[in-house]
Amino acid sequence: MRTEEKGIKSRYGTVNFEKRKHPRFNVDLPVEYSRASLFADQGRAINASEGGLLLYLPELVGIRNHLRLKLFFTMGSELNAIETLVEVVWVDIHLEKDWGNYRTGARFVEISTEDLGKLKSFLRSLSG
Repeated sequence: MRTEEKGIKSRYGTVNFEKRKHPRFNVDLPVEYSRASLFADQGRAINASEGGLLLYLPELVGIRNHLRLKLFFTMGSELNAIETLVEVVWVDIHLEKDWGNYRTGARFVEISTEDLGKLKSFLRSLSG
């Protein structure tokens, strides 16, 4: 017996399954970054996970470039900062290009165990 005869219709469509290894959390946090050892420029982290960040940067940074990054956040009344090395994995050059804000996806390449622990604690505080 066909499904139409039973009054059941087949459903077709697309489903968007999350493919990321770590969940993302919406944030709005200041960052300092540089291509060398000095922190020279500022940007914003718009979302964060244990694996990386979505950044708004004032300049276009090429894919596969590495940045030294300092991310600032509060937990309770305490100001925290973590330092990390990130790799740019994608750039959206069309968003707010005239304003100088470039959406930039970055993954953590180097992060100390202590700073990763701080980040995980911060992200856990956002989920509950």
